[in-house]
Order: sequence, then structure tokens, then C-alpha cells
Amino acid sequence: MTDSFPRQQARTQGFSLGAPRSFEISPDGSRVAFLRSQGGDDPVTCLWVLDTGTGTERLVADPAKAGTPAAAMTDAERAIRERTRERAAGITGFATDAALTVAAFALAGRVYLADLTGDAAPRAIPAQVPAFDPRPDPAGQRVAYVCGGALRVTDLPGPPPTALVANLPYNVSVPVLLHLLELLPSLRHGLVMVQAEVADRLAAPPGSRTYGVPSVKAAWFADVRRAGSVGRSVFWPAPNVDSGLVAWTHRPPPPGTATREQVFRVVDAAFAQRRKTLRSTLKQLAGSAAAAEAALAHAGVDPMARGEALHVEQFAAIAEGLAA
Repeated sequence: MTDSFPRQQARTQGFSLGAPRSFEISPDGSRVAFLRSQGGDDPVTCLWVLDTGTGTERLVADPAKAGTPAAAMTDAERAIRERTRERAAGITGFATDAALTVAAFALAGRVYLADLTGDAAPRAIPAQVPAFDPRPDPAGQRVAYVCGGALRVTDLPGPPPTALVANLPYNVSVPVLLHLLELLPSLRHGLVMVQAEVADRLAAPPGSRTYGVPSVKAAWFADVRRAGSVGRSVFWPAPNVDSGLVAWTHRPPPPGTATREQVFRVVDAAFAQRRKTLRSTLKQLAGSAAAAEAALAHAGVDPMARGEALHVEQFAAIAEGLAA
């Protein structure tokens, strides 16, 4: 008994199963990467590569072999499938390097890297989960992906970066910069554009009106200075704020035994009530006013001083005293 047309349409999901799509062609035209399932009634989409010289197709990534059932699908993958009206299981999309030698794809919230020129099996690479929309850089050395609403980078074999040049999102520029300085200790120098007021705070010296938490935390990683101003008239449409350039050069952390986390807790506490003395603002963190005063004495800091008068080395010494 042959299947009726409605049955065939349902079994093949509208005759879409087994049809190739999402083509990527190598610069020399020798390889074509694409997606399709393994047959007209197979509902799992796989990654393939075609050798145009011989006409040979090679199965590069089969989700079934990766042990990722549909139940493991993340909310981000499910949303992508709904937007693209993707009804098959498996790989929804992939991205490659410029030479079409590697491909990255997400499956069940994990990032996989596949070799498009050899026979090696795809491998999961270290990444925070759930991850989606992974993309290799043009050289295929690093992979960027999205997780938790943020763009993240996974290092692959290759030289670590030493410079950072960026126009940072103005509403989150300080946490983004601090995160990058923490994440990439190989960075030696950089230049970023931020809102003018933020540039002033990042480069502010102790004792100035704009000196605060961003100033101290940035100083933990680098020597920071104002490198110029950017007027709003150079943008179109013109924003309602002025911009500033901030240059920085790597410096070693302050001497001492306190960790960065311990020092940053002291910094946050010191500026939580900016107009109060350190003896008062550090009381809760230290456990008592007496303990706070002892830590300040260990650091050689006047208990009646305020956080805005201290440089990062003094904050490190206070944190060391609190931990003693």
C-alpha cells in the first residue's frame, strides 16, 4: 500500500527532510559545507561537506552520535527553531572561518568545532552553557558565542591577544572593560571609547571629585589616562552625550597577599557611603569598628580618611589587614 500524499507530506515534514540548505563555499571553490538530514524521512539535520572536485559528500557532524536528544534542547535553540520555522531536530545553523577549514555549531547548549578538511570527529570546546550562535574568527583560532545575553569568547590554540581597541557600549562600559582585563591577562595596552563622564571616572586620580570605584578597579589592572575627546557631531544621528577616549597600559597588581576579590570588596564598601570615614564604611565588612580600625592601622591609613583619598595600593594593604 503506497502512502497517500498527506501521509508523505507529514512523514517528510513538507518534503523538507533530506533537502540541502545553508551553503558555505570555500574561497577556492573546492569545498561546500551545508546542512541536511540523511534521508527524506530522517528528522535529524547533520553537517556535511562536498568535495566539488570529486563530487563526494562527507558527513562531518551527526547529532545522534553526539548523544544530544531533542529533550536537551535549550530555550535559545528552541526560539531559533521557531523563528526559522525549523521542524527537524539536530543542527540549526553553523558558521565557518574564512578558509572554510573549521565550522562551529551549537547543540544542546554546548559549542562544537568540526574539521571540514579531515576526518576528525567534532569536539566540544570549553564554553559556558547554554551557548548558542557560535562563530569562529576569520583565522579559525577563536570562537565567539552568546550566553546569558552576553557575547563571550572561547580561546582556541593560537597567540593570546595583547591589545584591545573598542567602542564599548556606553551603558555597560565599565563592567565590560573590567571583565576583559580580568579575562585576558595577556593584554598589555588598549584604547577604548566610552561616554565622556565614564572616561573621566576611569582616569581620575585619588583626591579628585570623579575618583571612585571604576578608577580604583581599573588601576588594579592598568595605568589609565584620558587620550582625547570625541564630540557628538561626528556621529549620525548625533547622540545626547559626548564621548571620550581612554588609553591604558598593563601594570602588575599591587604587592601583597590580598586577592583581587578581597581588594574589590574593600573598594565597594569604602565608596558605598562616600562621605563617611573608612572606619565607618568598613565596619560591616570587618565585623566591627575596632576590627576596621586595626586593618586600617595595618595599612598605615588614617581611620578618619575617606575612600576617595586612597590609591589602589592602600586598598590592597587594607584588604590584607582584614584577612590577617
